[in-house]
Amino acid sequence: MIPGKGPRHPTLRKAFHYARHGLRSAFETERNIKIITAIGVLAIIASLIIGLDLIEWAIVLLCCGAVVAAELLNTAVETVVDLVSPEFHPLAGKAKDIAAAAVWIISLCSAAAGLCIYINALLD
Repeated sequence: MIPGKGPRHPTLRKAFHYARHGLRSAFETERNIKIITAIGVLAIIASLIIGLDLIEWAIVLLCCGAVVAAELLNTAVETVVDLVSPEFHPLAGKAKDIAAAAVWIISLCSAAAGLCIYINALLD
């Protein structure tokens, strides 16, 4: 760190490299991210088959992205909790459960939004 300048930040190129590395790491080690991605791919295939309009596509893609992002954050929380609390602690378990609940909630909401979009598109 340069005195008086605050912490140094990585270049934009390095920041994207770290993000790609984190995504790759999650795919290599986390079963749930693979499942979520497979469901997202199925949603995109269904969207192509049904022929969604632009707004419907935007909603489907945002929902898919939100679920993947939530799962990545959940994985990050679990990793940090495991680092700072290798032995079981009730608060560590609570933190992990709450992070998992966030993924569950966004997944349920995304599934409901998807059903609304697909049912509406099929009825038109």
